[in-house]
Amino acid sequence: MDAQVADAGILLIGLGPGDLDLMSVQAIEAAKMSDHRFLEGYTATMPPDQEARLEELVGPWSRLMRTEVENPNDILELAGDSVVALMVVGDPMQATTHVDLVLRASEAGVKTKIIPGISAVSLAVSYSGLQSYRFGRQVTLPYPYRDYLPTSPLVKIKLNRSQNLHTLLLLDLDPTGMGVDRPQPMDPSQALDILLMMEEKEAMSKGSQQGLDESILDLDAILMTDLGCSSQSIVSGSLEDISKLKRGRIHSLVLPAIMDPLEEAYFKRIKI
Repeated sequence: MDAQVADAGILLIGLGPGDLDLMSVQAIEAAKMSDHRFLEGYTATMPPDQEARLEELVGPWSRLMRTEVENPNDILELAGDSVVALMVVGDPMQATTHVDLVLRASEAGVKTKIIPGISAVSLAVSYSGLQSYRFGRQVTLPYPYRDYLPTSPLVKIKLNRSQNLHTLLLLDLDPTGMGVDRPQPMDPSQALDILLMMEEKEAMSKGSQQGLDESILDLDAILMTDLGCSSQSIVSGSLEDISKLKRGRIHSLVLPAIMDPLEEAYFKRIKI
């Protein structure tokens, strides 16, 4: 192991997208040699059967939720004289929470090492069959919280489409917004309902020009379910059609812009 964390410090370890067979050898060895192992449980999750395998692979671990990671005094204290592994599904530095942890550790004089993992974001772009350079700004679709329904995701989708750029739409995992309870991933039908509510809210805004020119229901879409897991499924169709599918656990959507002939051929190949 790198000398910078041989005696003490924090290892931010990427577990990959969900199937532990995709976890790197370096990540496995780093987790094994750590004195304390924590699985971050709110920015992403893995299938229950893989969670059960994790202890067999790297040793005993405990779960940390949002409050404990965003207020990391206990982690930093442990890492002052021991090696602490914070294991994250996907790639650890995809979440701003973990970037913030690295900065806090630096301020506290605690050493860190980042061990990347395969990200579901990179898999989504690859498996979509669309050209990676044609993706615009990534968008997260949040659950509504009480009366709060932001329309900024719809605005960002529209902006991407106005520039003829594809949109990767990540669906929220936490209906409470608190990051305390176990995540409840948004399903495709909920995603469509939320987009329709955003569209309606935009239409009701006096003088708004921020809605989509075409109907939400008619948008082309690619539904990606359980990327990097044995239950992985990738299908295309209209957003309305794929929203009716009931399968899998974790979902994301790609909303293609105008496709070139190669992209369109691939889209048709995976059409439901």
